[in-house]
This record gives sequence, C-alpha cells and structure tokens, in this order.
Amino acid sequence: MDKIVIHGGKKLRGEVLVSGAKNAVLPIMAAALLGEDTSYIENVPNLKDVHTMIKLLRVLGVKANMVGHTVEIKPGNNLKAVAPYNLVSTMRASVCVLGPLLGRLNKVEVSLPGGCVIGSRPIDLHLKGLEALGAQITIEHGYVRAHAPKGLRGADVYLGGNFGSSVLATANVMMAATLARGTTYVENAACEPELVDLAEFLNKMGAKIKGHGSHLIQVEGVKKLRGTRHAVIPDRIEAGTFMVAATVVRNGDVVVRNCNPDHNHALIDKLTQAGAIVTKAKNVVRIRRNGLLHPVEVTTLPYPGFPTDLQAQMMALATVTPGISVITEKIYPDRFMHVSELNRMGCKIFLEGSSAIVHGIKHLSGAPVMASDLRASAALVLAGLAAEGVTEVHRVYHLDRGYERIEEKLSRLGASIKREKE
Repeated sequence: MDKIVIHGGKKLRGEVLVSGAKNAVLPIMAAALLGEDTSYIENVPNLKDVHTMIKLLRVLGVKANMVGHTVEIKPGNNLKAVAPYNLVSTMRASVCVLGPLLGRLNKVEVSLPGGCVIGSRPIDLHLKGLEALGAQITIEHGYVRAHAPKGLRGADVYLGGNFGSSVLATANVMMAATLARGTTYVENAACEPELVDLAEFLNKMGAKIKGHGSHLIQVEGVKKLRGTRHAVIPDRIEAGTFMVAATVVRNGDVVVRNCNPDHNHALIDKLTQAGAIVTKAKNVVRIRRNGLLHPVEVTTLPYPGFPTDLQAQMMALATVTPGISVITEKIYPDRFMHVSELNRMGCKIFLEGSSAIVHGIKHLSGAPVMASDLRASAALVLAGLAAEGVTEVHRVYHLDRGYERIEEKLSRLGASIKREKE
C-alpha cells in the first residue's frame, strides 16, 4: 500500500494536461456490450476503476484490452449474463452492465453494489426504469435478477428521486432502451456531460437518441448496434481539482489544458467569487490567485449545479479562506467523511445537518491523515499543498481510482509531493 507525502507551501505554476473522464468512460465501456463487433474507446485514463471494468467485461465473456490510452472491446456472441459480487462490490459503476446485458440478452444477474462511505446510494431508480421497459425483476441472495422473456418495449419512464435525477439510472435505462421495440421517453433524465458523451457513443453505434443533455431523452429502439470508435471527453472533476489547487496555494498560476470550461461553469463562478482570476479559452482555463481569498457559500446540486464530486476540494480551499464559508451537500448529505481529517490539520469545521460551517484559518498544519473515499483523498492532497510542514495521506488507493498520476502532475507544477510505500 502507498502513501502520498507532501511538503506544503510551494507555489504551483505551469501547465497541466487533464485526462479522459472516469465518469464517462466506465458507462461507455459497459455500453460496448450492446455492439455486435469491436469498439475502440480513446482518451481513456489509466485508472484502477478502468482496469476493474476490463476484468468485469472479461468475466462476461468479452475480449477487452487496454493499450496506451485506448481500450479495445469485442463483445462477440457468447456473452455471459452474470456480473459477480467479487467485482461489482469493488466498484459501484459496475452496475452499468445491467442495462446493456438486459438489452442484448433479455436477461441478466448483477450483484447489488452494496454500501458506500459517502452515504446511501440505492439503485431503485435503475430497477424502476427497467421494469417500465418490460423487465421482470427480483432481488435474491444479494443479486438483481432481471428477465424480459418477450423482449424490452419502449415506454414512458420517469426517473425522479429524492435527491434529483440519477446519472447511472439514466444511463442504464437509455442503454437498455436502444434495443427495445418502439420509442422510450426518459423524463427527469440526468443532464451531466458524461451522460451526453455516452449518448454520443451509442449514436455512433447506430442508436437513435435525441434530447441528451436535457431532462427529456427520446430513444427510438433499433434491431442491432455495431461497434465504433470514440474519444472520451476530458474529466471535468480532475480539471476542477487542479483549478482549486491553483487557488488554494499562495500565488498559484496554473494553465489547465484539455478541458472543457463549459463543463465547470459552477466551479469557475465560485472560484471567481473567492478571489481567483480565471481566464477561459477553447479547451483551456488559466487560474491565478493574487491577494486574499473571500469566503463563499456552496450548495451541491445536479448538473449544471455545483458538483458533489468537487465539494471536498472546495472545502479544502475554504479552510484557508479568511472568514466563514458554508458548504451544503444536497446530493449525498452524509458526504463529510473528510471533515474530521481536515480538522486534524488545524481546521475549524462544524457540521450542522447537511451543511459544513468552515472557519478559515491562516495556516494549516501538516499531519498524517487517512483518505476515506476518492474525492476526500483529493481534498486532503490539496490541504497538504497549502499546509506548513509535512502531510502524509494514507490509503491512496482511493485516489488511484479517479486520478491518473496526480502526484506526478502536481510535481511538474512545482509541488513537493511524492508517492512512497507504507
């Protein structure tokens, strides 16, 4: 097991290149199951989750390989319908194979993904949507068993939940509907860029999808899909993490390349309010920090609102911002596992229901901290960059699930950061 060791207080200056989007590539890899021949997915980040999805596809009888940043997926005609617990339990996105396998085989067994440290994340909307398409669903022995003996049929599907729309539920229903008879209308669909990228991939395969990027998606079923070639969009969460990093350190000046500024409007707005100087161009954002920071109020919401996956990073920034900042979590109200670790570094953060009240301090103090999940890991790294002394971030296997060599990228910007064995 590795740890990340950071000597804080260094300036961050230079350029950083953003990798492909983790939250886009995993559903796209699952969607390749729908094709009858080979798909090539490009701009794929070299992440632990990507390799887990490759393992899962191979268990399902698929030929899947990664060379460089391209994944080749050849489904063939001998697909297996069971996604086992030992793989699904290690990565929640494994549930994305539910819709494609049901659409292709009319039957599927997928292990329930289980608990999650950031809070309850049920798949009830996934099952509701697939039942509307004609699937008969039971849950037995920890597995979701779905069967459509007469095939799937188009339907009106409403995917409203207690915390808004669901990205993965929208993805599963959309993928299953591509091979259903008739037309499906998905109402209250998620609008995230990663879902739009998935729809673009499916349309290249021969699907007939309209309205992606809005709350009403129309899917006209087709008889079969083919393989295709597709480049994944840049990772807006990784891009956002580097934008916050440039703001959390004094005199930061970072150019973030291979990103889509339009995907991070909410973050850029908050960073500007906090005092950062933001310059945008095509596929490029420059972030500079001059002078004092200003406290902000942040509320996470479904896209295009402020993303929950940047909440922890924004909290790291708030800890070194004079005054009181308020961060409210509307997507996963329990997603505050990083608070206790940030407080170990001298922070003053108090929880009140689904809100964190952050009293900014002048200097963080480096300390050994423990990562609880992917985005909490990133927040602790950012806090370490701003802290005085040495910070050790443990359990960085979480970090490797969503960031490709983040310590190397930060080091090239001037950070004193390295990976060491425990």
